[in-house]
Amino acid sequence: MNKAFLKQLKKIVSAENMLTDASECLTYGYDNSRRQAQPVAVVFPKTEQQVQQIIVACNQYKIPVIGRGRGTGTTGATVPVNNELIISFERMNKIIKIEADNRSMDVEPGVTNLEIQQCAAEHGLFWAPDPTSAAFCTVGGNLAYNSAGPRAVKYGTCRENTSGLRAVTGNGDIIQCGTHTSKGVVGYDLTRLIIGSEGNLALITQATLKLLPMPTAKHTLKSSYLSVDAAARAVSNIMAQAVTPCALEFMDKNALDMVRDYSSTELPDNAAAMLMIEVDGHAETIQTESEIVIAACKVDGHITTELAKTKEDAAALWQTRKALSPSLRKIAPKKINEDVVVPVSNIPPLINGLNDLSNIHKIKIVNFGHAGNGNIHVNLLVNPDNENEMQAAENCLNDVFDLVLKLNGSLSGEHGVGLEKRDFIKKELGATEINLMHQIKQVFDKNNILNPGKTLPEI
Repeated sequence: MNKAFLKQLKKIVSAENMLTDASECLTYGYDNSRRQAQPVAVVFPKTEQQVQQIIVACNQYKIPVIGRGRGTGTTGATVPVNNELIISFERMNKIIKIEADNRSMDVEPGVTNLEIQQCAAEHGLFWAPDPTSAAFCTVGGNLAYNSAGPRAVKYGTCRENTSGLRAVTGNGDIIQCGTHTSKGVVGYDLTRLIIGSEGNLALITQATLKLLPMPTAKHTLKSSYLSVDAAARAVSNIMAQAVTPCALEFMDKNALDMVRDYSSTELPDNAAAMLMIEVDGHAETIQTESEIVIAACKVDGHITTELAKTKEDAAALWQTRKALSPSLRKIAPKKINEDVVVPVSNIPPLINGLNDLSNIHKIKIVNFGHAGNGNIHVNLLVNPDNENEMQAAENCLNDVFDLVLKLNGSLSGEHGVGLEKRDFIKKELGATEINLMHQIKQVFDKNNILNPGKTLPEI
């Protein structure tokens, strides 16, 4: 451990905003991928200037560094596998200002998604991205992964709902990109480049979020089907008509079986798949719009579509969906979770193909996710202590990615790349594209200190 480096860090942030004890630091060395490693130290900056000074020190001593929110990511992107310094943004957690008239909010990266929603709601507004971990995850983490959640089907991802950023590059430069206006085409769009880059180019210190007016009415529906193919065809049918739901979630039979004990809503025994659909809009038109969506649900193999009669019923239905990930963690703590995405019209062949791969490789696969934009979470349930099963899972995963790309899809919809998918990226991107991305990183981070070894495969 470089004593001169640690002394300089302590001078920048003070002793009470820094951890060096190995046992305390280790709690900041994990994420939701279940990977864990030991950071060299953890610092808690409170200002942008401190972040800049830390990055300058890291360049001076050639110490790699990782920015971290709350560790809810699933790809190992914030795990310090090379004893990196962790910059935790949990103490940069202010909502700087909200301008309701301009539908915008300026925030620091450590603010949680829930805190943003609560503040916006006081003005009749909301921020569109709503990951399942919204109560805990930070806006900095949301932006780093371009995490979105169910509402992305109608309202878009972080990239569509963030107008500007302030950030510190890997070279130690403070940059401001984007605008406070709804239009702006001056220069390259660095805002959208940094969002989704997993802290590989710059560390976000402030974001200007685009807010939307809260709808005055909302209907929540559950629609069940005799087969996953029927449900997949219904998704394609729903997305082809004029009313766009604000959420369209898919669960296959394996997923439904997983959450029966965790759900207070009735789940049909004969259903091989279920859709959860939310329609929002104006009180005067919501009934008509819901009827249009319900009509689109009724493909061959449709069992029933029911409207939640009360807010409590709707909340119970959403709790069923949110219980999936934790219940899967209990049943299969080492499950392999991939969030692939395909064009909506290709969901039927994706689901059918995944079922075929489950049978071929003899691995149980649980599928659920944001079907409205083709983003399906594919969960391979495996025993990590069984060498043969793990080899079968690796072969199956390779075939899953090949299937997705054959269907004009992408290997990650919102969970990012990190370490878990880094070595598969060459399946989707060519050598020219990867080389160009490495050159971009070199411009932002000439000493390669920001999250090295993550996101981009070697050339």
